[in-house]
Amino acid sequence: MNVLIDTHILLWWLADDRALPDVARTVIADPATAVVVSAATVWEIAIKQAAGRLDAPDNLMPTLDDNDFDTLPMTASHAFDAARLPLHHADPFDRMLIAQAAAENLTLVTVDRRFTHYDVPMLPLA
Repeated sequence: MNVLIDTHILLWWLADDRALPDVARTVIADPATAVVVSAATVWEIAIKQAAGRLDAPDNLMPTLDDNDFDTLPMTASHAFDAARLPLHHADPFDRMLIAQAAAENLTLVTVDRRFTHYDVPMLPLA
């Protein structure tokens, strides 16, 4: 399975937070799973961290490597697709994840129910 993890899923994983659903924890821990982190997620964390609104690892990139997570760049095609999505969700970072998951055939891992309004594969967490 190839999964694209949302920002809160990544942060919960890195903090070993009990808020991370067991299904997500199992899938991410499975060596057969390719776990992908979007550049949009890295960007979102860096912006919120710089503004003092988020506690996250200062060494995020090496931490992603240490966890064997792949990174996915944002392309012009992803940006175009994100902009054309219906406005069920206004957050630009989340809209980018939705567009990337659809374009790259990745299963999204999130607890954000607004993602269900889009035609994109999602890991059932409930």
